[in-house]
Amino acid sequence: MPRVSIVIPVYNERATVEELLKRVQAVGLDKEIVVVDDGSTDGTRDILARLSSVASLRVILQDRNRGKGAALRRGFAEARGEVILIQDADLEYDPADYPVLLGPIDRGVADVVYGSRFLGGPHRVLLFWHYVGNRLLTTLSNVFTNLNLSDVWTCYKVFRSDVLREVTLHEDRFGFEAEVTAKIARGRWRIYEVPISYHGRTYAEGKKITWKDGIRGVWCTLRYGLSR
Repeated sequence: MPRVSIVIPVYNERATVEELLKRVQAVGLDKEIVVVDDGSTDGTRDILARLSSVASLRVILQDRNRGKGAALRRGFAEARGEVILIQDADLEYDPADYPVLLGPIDRGVADVVYGSRFLGGPHRVLLFWHYVGNRLLTTLSNVFTNLNLSDVWTCYKVFRSDVLREVTLHEDRFGFEAEVTAKIARGRWRIYEVPISYHGRTYAEGKKITWKDGIRGVWCTLRYGLSR
């Protein structure tokens, strides 16, 4: 198994970030953990400062909140592994799924892997209209990319690092998902999907994505799907 860089964008996740990092550390991989704090103001940075002595953990501080896409670009630039895996800090996605996510790349059959919440893995039952919006955005993306993905907006995306070096990304917020999918499809890399578990949270529990991000998602899907 090649060395894996786990890139974790963090913004105001004081309640979950320490537990998430424990779970990532517990996965038996040759790995580095690259945490990009995107201008947290809730005490998350204090927790990260306390944990930064862990040998495999690197903490990078953005000077202000720039958005998930911007934090990921910074993390990708800092990553040293041969494979890059995206992990959110909110405990919705379980690091125990890493072996499944990395399997197709490790076997040499994939360059990119998406972890799908809709392929049969266990998941918390939550908001119907979020599900509908996700499926509509994924379908729209598939129309332009000619892919048959089931979950474009999943957090769990894994890339061979040389793939990301050939892709120029611009989106600062959640539009990253549509942009990277369109550009990966255009590059004709081998893409796999695997089932993952999903433990979604409510807005009361700290969920950040809103209907405004859905509108931006439509715009980004059209913009990057139509551009060449």
